[in-house]
Amino acid sequence: MEDQQLKSAIEALLFIGGGPLSVERLKGIFEDASKEQIEVQLQALKADYDGRGAGVMLAEVANGYQLATCPEQAPWVRKFKTVKVTTRLSRPALETLAIIAYKQPVTRPEIEAIRGVNIGGIVRNLMERRLVKIVGKKDVPGKPMLYGTSVEFLQYFGLKDLSALPTLKEFQDLDAGEDAMVDALPVRDDSEPGSGEDGLLQEEAAEAMDAADTAQAEGDASEDETVAPDALRQG
Repeated sequence: MEDQQLKSAIEALLFIGGGPLSVERLKGIFEDASKEQIEVQLQALKADYDGRGAGVMLAEVANGYQLATCPEQAPWVRKFKTVKVTTRLSRPALETLAIIAYKQPVTRPEIEAIRGVNIGGIVRNLMERRLVKIVGKKDVPGKPMLYGTSVEFLQYFGLKDLSALPTLKEFQDLDAGEDAMVDALPVRDDSEPGSGEDGLLQEEAAEAMDAADTAQAEGDASEDETVAPDALRQG
């Protein structure tokens, strides 16, 4: 298959995919193409969109690639919508989600010890939205459930993987940390499960990071570094 044919075929699959497609999955479809060839055409496709100022872009999220609307087009996308967005995360939900993201795997009592309130309903809501999932049970009396973030969480905030989250220490050190995080986020169509309206996604990301910073300060002042899992300790 010629390069142009491969690029066009990849674009078609991204258009109908409905979610991030990994290089490995694309390799399984284009058996005669190498991973290197696929990656080259993905970057060429990205350059095509960027070069002509297209209304969509190729975003790398959740360890895959996905077509997304550009942030600059958010006002028009919002105007196009005929149904009022009612799925925005509440502030308590954002705070709880931030704690889970940075301390995972974490139990409900551990989350409640930081927030100081009962979060049973909030966790259920986050699980219903597939942003949080049960990842196991803690080996202590009572065997409480351990919670962690999902692939949909990565998609929702436009993150390649958990290592893309800034450490909490970085947020304490950088005044512009929230702005840097928001600027890095792609904007997506909210037609897929786990996504919200374009402009609101970036606002929620900033609020989630702010909530994480607050949670660290209130949670365990004795920790000098970050409370993130091992994958997030590099930074």
